Amino acid sequence: MNDIVQVRRALVAVADKAGLERLGPALAELGIEIVSSGGTAEALRGLGVPVTPVPEVTGFPEMLSGRVKTLHPNIHGAILADRRSDEHLRQLEEHTIAPIDLVVVNLYPFRETVASGGEPDEVVENIDIGGPAMVRAAAKNFESVGVVVDPARYDGLIDGLRREGGLGRAARRGLAAEAFAYTAAYDVAVAAWFARQHSGDGPPESLALAFTSVGRLRYGENPHQRAALYAEVAGAGPLGGAEVLGGKEMSFNNWLDAESAAGLVAELPAPACVIVKHNNPCGAATGISAADAYTKAFACDTVSAFGGIVAFNVDADADAAAAMREVFTEVVIAPGIDVTAFTERGNLRLLRAPIAEPGDLEVRPIRGGALVQDRDRIDEVRERMQIVSSRAPTEREWDDLLFAWAVAARVKSNAIVFARDGATVGIGAGQMSRLDAAWIAARKAGERAAGASMASDAFFPFPDALEVGAEAGITAVIHPGGSVRDEEVLAEADRRDIAVVVTGRRHFRH
Repeated sequence: MNDIVQVRRALVAVADKAGLERLGPALAELGIEIVSSGGTAEALRGLGVPVTPVPEVTGFPEMLSGRVKTLHPNIHGAILADRRSDEHLRQLEEHTIAPIDLVVVNLYPFRETVASGGEPDEVVENIDIGGPAMVRAAAKNFESVGVVVDPARYDGLIDGLRREGGLGRAARRGLAAEAFAYTAAYDVAVAAWFARQHSGDGPPESLALAFTSVGRLRYGENPHQRAALYAEVAGAGPLGGAEVLGGKEMSFNNWLDAESAAGLVAELPAPACVIVKHNNPCGAATGISAADAYTKAFACDTVSAFGGIVAFNVDADADAAAAMREVFTEVVIAPGIDVTAFTERGNLRLLRAPIAEPGDLEVRPIRGGALVQDRDRIDEVRERMQIVSSRAPTEREWDDLLFAWAVAARVKSNAIVFARDGATVGIGAGQMSRLDAAWIAARKAGERAAGASMASDAFFPFPDALEVGAEAGITAVIHPGGSVRDEEVLAEADRRDIAVVVTGRRHFRH
């Protein structure tokens, strides 16, 4: 059985004109009538391609500043008629509607307008109405009609038309699946934009997400797991539009760790550096330059930093490259990178990305659903924190407390961070007990704990973790408070002359 749909009449209406100079003349050469309107029709005429204007087909002019062009039975009847149905064919003949065999449509640049910072009126005007209707109609009726939404398909389309005069069923079905995915992603982008306009009301009642493939990854967290990288359809791309400038291909784990490193370094005063290993910071510091910040961050844990991901919130310059030269590093991420300074390290992945806080909502899939929450913001300020100890922190201790607090909020719970002079000196991460986290931080810090400040991402259930810090040499502590044993913890701190600051807010990170 011949399953080829012969293409005699095509509707072409594309916002993205890429490839139109190949498609239009090829369709005309094959004797296919082209129905078109607006800018597409003008572009085709400029290529010397004959065009049947949409108003000539519908009997109505374009209306409402172009909002209404193709919403008409002479267009949608021509697309939706099932050629296998004698009744459909009879009705087409009765109403003198010529069938449309091919629909080539892509949609107004809504996502691009959002990404460019367009004003609300401009964004709304770029919500396509007629385009999705035609695409969905053609995709639904794939048994009779072909639909193409991606200019990358034009060459294959042209080859098929020249070879067979039409499109086979398998091709039409595949194109229909692609078309439905395309319009679904477009609708999700629109819904997501509207949801963001009302994000002050908390998580929306309905949340639509859509992602488009950027490419396959070599594997996932482990070699036996298949994996791919996707971009949010309404966003700028992974990590806000990160660009890989050099080095080996980014892995699944590289992307995860780069996200963690970039998220934390965005919270710190510039110049700052964060080194992440297995999705936890193993060192973080501010300095007088990128190189200085890296040197201080590396000193926190010289063992764990091996094979780490390094993020800067300033450009990674030649001095930073020199400071890193002797240390095996997987990825460097920064808003700007002196690529030539890293040339000798050919496998080092260089990732240029805007260092900025992520979006307002955090979505974590679970089986059969998802958990959605406001993004955890570290917006506590010194003026609203409470000094509860007999002794107030010194100015140096205040600086270290605030720094340690910012880092602790991005360390997996239970989290304890020791910091001194704008750098971490010991980090205890992801432990089942706060006491274990304190022991790890103290052991990592060693002698550097003397005079350091200590941050805990949640309250102390007992004085024991504070005691570990005190024995190591810490002189000030910051924590949320709220434990039934806060007074007991405070009494131990006063006994040891440790300044204690309570924030009133915890920062669990599971």
